[in-house]
Amino acid sequence: MQRTRWGGIADGRFRASGFFRVDEDNGVFWLVDPDGGRFLSKGVNTVCFEHDHIRNTRRAPYADACREKYGRVDIWRAATADRLTGWKFNTLGCWSDELVAGAGSSPLAIAPTIELGQSFRFHRRDEVFPDVFDPEFARHVRQSAIDKCTARCGQRNLLGTFVDNELYWSPDWRGADELLTLFLNLSAFRPGRVAAVSRLQQHYREFSQFNAVWRTSARSWEELGRIGRIEAPFSRMSPGGSNDALEAKANLADPRRAAFSADCDAFVAVAAEAYFELCVSAIKAADPNHLVIGSRFGYQPYPAVVAAAGRHLDVISFNCYGFDASAVIDAFSVTDKPCLISEFSFRGEDSGLPNTHGAGPRVATQTERARCLEHYVAAALRKPAVVGYHWFEFADQPAEGRFDGENSNYGTVSIKDDAYGELTEAMTGVNAAAERIHAEAGRAPD
Repeated sequence: MQRTRWGGIADGRFRASGFFRVDEDNGVFWLVDPDGGRFLSKGVNTVCFEHDHIRNTRRAPYADACREKYGRVDIWRAATADRLTGWKFNTLGCWSDELVAGAGSSPLAIAPTIELGQSFRFHRRDEVFPDVFDPEFARHVRQSAIDKCTARCGQRNLLGTFVDNELYWSPDWRGADELLTLFLNLSAFRPGRVAAVSRLQQHYREFSQFNAVWRTSARSWEELGRIGRIEAPFSRMSPGGSNDALEAKANLADPRRAAFSADCDAFVAVAAEAYFELCVSAIKAADPNHLVIGSRFGYQPYPAVVAAAGRHLDVISFNCYGFDASAVIDAFSVTDKPCLISEFSFRGEDSGLPNTHGAGPRVATQTERARCLEHYVAAALRKPAVVGYHWFEFADQPAEGRFDGENSNYGTVSIKDDAYGELTEAMTGVNAAAERIHAEAGRAPD
């Protein structure tokens, strides 16, 4: 099997454009590398020397170990690049040292995030979503895209640009607010709050009709725009799986709850459309040559958000920590856009790390960790929409906890830079077989 310098399959099925793009063959989505190779993005996140400082300190145990082992950063870069390509990876995922991409014997693609939404006026420390209705947001996005994307316009090894990472679209591990209540609780007269109240006012003919559903302390639309905390009258489960049927049943039983759900869904649809339209158009204006590869959803959002993403993005990306991503892939595949798993991982309890903070499954041994990796990737590749998967992350987190407290065995290598043999052997095998497995996704079942 002949491969391009990027690691894509050189079989003449696709034309070379000089940049990464997406295409379809026999009902199966593929990335196409700059030389026309049939490409799947097999990546690792956070490939960097100064990896994960211990919380509230400047100590980085992984960097300390690598200084002792390699002496210089450039030597570490070359060794790390060759390690990754030896394990049949072809992409540096988010938060990586981009100089690693060209330091080894074969080039690696890069996939940075430019954090357009995250860099604009946080709502709260954890519940992060930009005020997309603020005119300053559009100006911020356009200028940030120019600043961060224009210089990359001719860059051949740029797989594509992530817009953001794990924005707050709905209640999750970070908070209980719907996006609508998050906006309703912005400070008075903020554009987002004004927009939220206006949307509700357009829907309900009388304030009394609105308050029959929401039961706020306000007595008028004007007062609603000024009062303090507005509490959601109901709480909803996260979308997907059996939760959808349970939500539908609950709404059927309670017209007030159904009306509240409809209010939330209508607002998140408008916010998502504004966000993706503004961000994607700004990136494309600054850099028309490269893919926009999503905002790295932290979970499966509401259908209206998925639909808006599908209308604007080249590739939909999502982080999916679990034993099998198949159901989540199916939920995003309804857009008829290719999908990229931008984070996944498994943690071994035999690593000596606490594993008490951080997402994703914990398994007993490194052997199980390797088997879980094989199953997860193979199952994902059997989905026609999948065009890549990025492991989180290159090195283990410090036992003392990084900036957010995470202290888990996510690494392909330990804090001492020793490779996890069983895991990396499994990665090598499944990465080498990835194109064959994915091509079979287009075959009709017997």
